[in-house]
Amino acid sequence: MATTGKQLFTTLDADGTLTVAIEDVTFPDPTGNQVLVKMEAAPINPSDLAILVGAADLENASYTPGKFVATVPEPFNAGSKARHGLKLPAGNEGAGTVIAAGDSDAAKALVGQRVSCVPGNAYSQYCIADASMCLALGDHTAEDGASAFVNPMTALGFVETARADRQDAMLHTVGASNLGQMLTRICKEDGIGLVNIVRKTSQADLLAGLGSTHVVNSSEDGFMQQLCSAIEDTGAFYGFDPIGGGQSVDTAFKAMEQVAVSRMTEYSRYGSNQPKRMFIYGRLDTGPTILTPSYGFGWTLSGWLLFPFLQSAGRETVDRMRKRVRDNLTTTFASPYKTRVNLDEMLTKEAVTDYRGMKTGEKYLVTPWS
Repeated sequence: MATTGKQLFTTLDADGTLTVAIEDVTFPDPTGNQVLVKMEAAPINPSDLAILVGAADLENASYTPGKFVATVPEPFNAGSKARHGLKLPAGNEGAGTVIAAGDSDAAKALVGQRVSCVPGNAYSQYCIADASMCLALGDHTAEDGASAFVNPMTALGFVETARADRQDAMLHTVGASNLGQMLTRICKEDGIGLVNIVRKTSQADLLAGLGSTHVVNSSEDGFMQQLCSAIEDTGAFYGFDPIGGGQSVDTAFKAMEQVAVSRMTEYSRYGSNQPKRMFIYGRLDTGPTILTPSYGFGWTLSGWLLFPFLQSAGRETVDRMRKRVRDNLTTTFASPYKTRVNLDEMLTKEAVTDYRGMKTGEKYLVTPWS
């Protein structure tokens, strides 16, 4: 029996017109290893914003109930031509109750259970999800489990990546983010050195309260000296950056090189041969990544994405990570929310322009049935 409900779609046309709207949809019956989830909560993560709003001019958009139409300026529109004309769902993750299942035993076992899932269309009243990607939440609420995947698994993925590269310390350029707070707790639990960069005194205080021992405020005088001191203390020649654009990676490499050069016993015009590695895992700044190589030749800049990492990590590692998340959902991996909105409310000008700002501690939660 087909199920009908509301779902969000986002469409970018070739002329730069972005239409985001709630539509009535008929959802198919689950088959095989699929389950049908009645969605109860879904967070708006930075990783959702690229497809949801991108670089659209939200101030001058047209807003009507359950819909907005905006313009995506050049060159951002041209850079998104692969999606021109496609009507796409949005919402990477969320939580809800399984109400129907395909014929696999794994799917049937989840019927009636509350699960977190990663359907890719979580801004919806119902979702089809793969049972293997669902995490049974037990007694946890949907709000507890709504953000159980993207940020927790990313933070744990950083630690797994570092360990695979035989690193016991790392640097994170946006330390006070929701993900950054999780990373701080994980590193404290696991005895991994962590250098956190923040922009405000309040953010430094927040991380200090979580037990972070090396927090550096980029808005303070002496920032570079403090950053070098933190890298010297921890040995963090390895780091992760969600900003992407601008010079955050460049700054990290320069500080790492200064520390490495200070340890050299002989001068080299080529700089140090200390390996330095940074991963970009987001585009909070959509501008160019600016590098001014002056940090020797032992540096590497790579991209890092969660799903390719999980595919390469292997089932045993992923299962271990997921168990750790479930066991610590309301502690290490807790996600606080500033505001809860339903599907229509998330498309108002007030909401869209607010959550697009991605301010620390101001995460939105979508509750499709409220």
